[in-house]
Amino acid sequence: MRQFAQEQGRRPSITLPRRAMPAYKAATLQKGLPMSFPHRHLLGIEPLSPPDITAILDRADFYADLNRQADKHNDVLAGMTQINMFFENSTRTQASFEIAGKRLGADVMNMAMQASSIKKGETLIDTALTLNAMHPDLLVVRHPQSGAVDLLAQKVNCAVLNAGDGSHEHPTQALLDALTIRRAKGRLHRLSVAICGDVAHSRVARSNIMLLGKMENRVRLVGPPTLLPSGVEDLGVEVFHDMREGLKDVDVVMMLRLQKERMDGGFIPSEREYFHRYGLDAEKLSYAKPDAIVMHPGPMNRGVEIDGTIADDINRSVIQEQVEMGVAVRMAAMDLLARNLRAKRGAKAAGVMV
Repeated sequence: MRQFAQEQGRRPSITLPRRAMPAYKAATLQKGLPMSFPHRHLLGIEPLSPPDITAILDRADFYADLNRQADKHNDVLAGMTQINMFFENSTRTQASFEIAGKRLGADVMNMAMQASSIKKGETLIDTALTLNAMHPDLLVVRHPQSGAVDLLAQKVNCAVLNAGDGSHEHPTQALLDALTIRRAKGRLHRLSVAICGDVAHSRVARSNIMLLGKMENRVRLVGPPTLLPSGVEDLGVEVFHDMREGLKDVDVVMMLRLQKERMDGGFIPSEREYFHRYGLDAEKLSYAKPDAIVMHPGPMNRGVEIDGTIADDINRSVIQEQVEMGVAVRMAAMDLLARNLRAKRGAKAAGVMV
């Protein structure tokens, strides 16, 4: 393998050591006991503390290893119903949530929102009340309007997970990115991370900026002025308009998709010009650290945001690992929320105020 890689002019693949999990945490996870996570819903990264983030990632680490076994199933959601409501098209996120729920033993239902009563004029609140009458346990929602998922969470009696709302947040994407970084680098603090591209329209960028900041990392935003929101420096990030300068000595290069569906004007001269200045290729990547990893939330526009050779480079790209970690993170999030929901219902049945 090493000889073949050298013949191809590439560095041999290196398996980076993972940080060893403390013994007491490993024992806790193996017993199936929850780490501390005092939240009813997962609506965004903003309400989460560093210990909350660590609890999800530690639990997800356990599920990442479980998913590589022949028997991938757990019964933590047995007897529970999970409803996936995607008002926007999705491939990776919806499939990931569906697989996660089924591996945890839940009854999973995917609602076809394009053919739902919303199209007949039903309001979002009426939809929430209708769903509430069916007594679901977990509600996974993606919606094109910022704040819509939070509104739904206020009207239902189950746990709600935000699968992306407008340009607001995408918490599970930021968490899976964090888990991917932690497993590749052995830590999730004091790293230099460059987030490049269409930051202005990206809920992924917003959630990642908050998570990486909470975990004490140095975050750089790289992109043309038209694709960077005004006042973004107030978030505690560094801003660069030159790709090479922005990538200098970073540990992680996180590319973003050009979200043309959210653009209502000419934000870039052309895709060809955009790739020339801000697309990731070998020459621009050479300014990052030699062991820097490359990430992309998908779907990728090859030749626009990232060169296909870089995306497929097994020595630098962790894009496939991101997809794998997505299932583990969503299993962990639903596990922790379901435990909280069961505890609340149990206390209510016993007449204890919660």
